[in-house]
Amino acid sequence: MRVEVARHAGVCYGVERALKLAQEASEQGVDVHSLGPLIHNPQAVAELRDKGVEVAASLDQVDSGILVIRSHGVDPEIIHEAVDKGLDVVDATCPFVSAAHACAEELANGGYSVVIVGEEDHPEVEGILAHAGRSALIVQSADDLPAKISARKIGVVVQTTQSLSRLEEVVNALLPRVTELRVCNTICSATAKRQLSAEELARKVDAVVVVGGHNSGNTTRLAEICRAVNPHVHHVETAAEVEASWFDGLESVGVTAGASTPHAQMAGVIEAIRGMN
Repeated sequence: MRVEVARHAGVCYGVERALKLAQEASEQGVDVHSLGPLIHNPQAVAELRDKGVEVAASLDQVDSGILVIRSHGVDPEIIHEAVDKGLDVVDATCPFVSAAHACAEELANGGYSVVIVGEEDHPEVEGILAHAGRSALIVQSADDLPAKISARKIGVVVQTTQSLSRLEEVVNALLPRVTELRVCNTICSATAKRQLSAEELARKVDAVVVVGGHNSGNTTRLAEICRAVNPHVHHVETAAEVEASWFDGLESVGVTAGASTPHAQMAGVIEAIRGMN
């Protein structure tokens, strides 16, 4: 059985940067907490915990030491509160997420009613909302748009890990309903490359294994994109989840991984699959 790996797969710059900053913080000899899981990868978060980086659900749980802001970003008020508490803040927000924050704030300051394309409960979207203003509308698809849109001047910003097709769907639904529409395509380039590569791979292999956290939005979207063109798609976090029966009678299998998946984790899955030949 042939195993083929997507051209673009696995951990991106923003995630590598966050992991590096957290690692450096853990070496300072003080208490270190990340505000929420640093990235959406349970295995990587567990490794950081072994190095002394604990996960805090809220700022109330951190009294001293270093606070690492997760790659998804936060409401800037939280950073201000952390500084006021005397914490040493390390901002590991992904630069692409920071760009989405800036776009949301610019739209709001420019008088646009902001529409955020993304998952309402996702921490990244919560951070974007803080910059867009609490009156901003969050939608996951065109179906979530209200029947009546009173504002005639709409600005759109998008969660960095959303698909381009989802953004286009919302934009096309808004176009005939507003006088002025400004769109900030804040989908990160790493996400776009991984999505395109995953679809290309899924079209030419018999089955696809997508590696990454089950709680990872960008990894879940890779699986969705692959399933749209290939019915044999499996989303796993580690090699232990891979089953030999998935590949019975198959000639080829493709492997891809989300932007929050360390290369070693993806390599372990690839090795397990090859061992089943």
